[in-house]
Amino acid sequence: MELRSVEELMDLLYACRHQRALRTAALLRRGRPADKELQVAGLVRGIQGLPDPAGGPAHAVRHLLGERVYHLVRGDGAATEDDVLRLRQADEESRTAGFDAGVLEDWRTVLELVAARNSRLGAVD
Repeated sequence: MELRSVEELMDLLYACRHQRALRTAALLRRGRPADKELQVAGLVRGIQGLPDPAGGPAHAVRHLLGERVYHLVRGDGAATEDDVLRLRQADEESRTAGFDAGVLEDWRTVLELVAARNSRLGAVD
């Protein structure tokens, strides 16, 4: 099973404790403002309860958000090492970061943009 829409993903994010994910994504936005896929990977990487426990969070977002987000969330060799390292560093920093990262709704447009770009490029079967 995969996520079929940004709305499903937003519902899941709202159901989770998403403050750390927001901080991770915000840290990535500060460091790489043009890299929306990296930011989105930070937002969805650590959330619990994504569908398909066999494939984990990465597999659940693959069809919706694309190959690069999938590989970043997995932290595997298909993503560039630099980006995987940035994602891990931001995730680690988010544990102790004490700033207001905004609200989840602020990320809806970015999620929609990444999902639409992936849809145009052709999602994985």
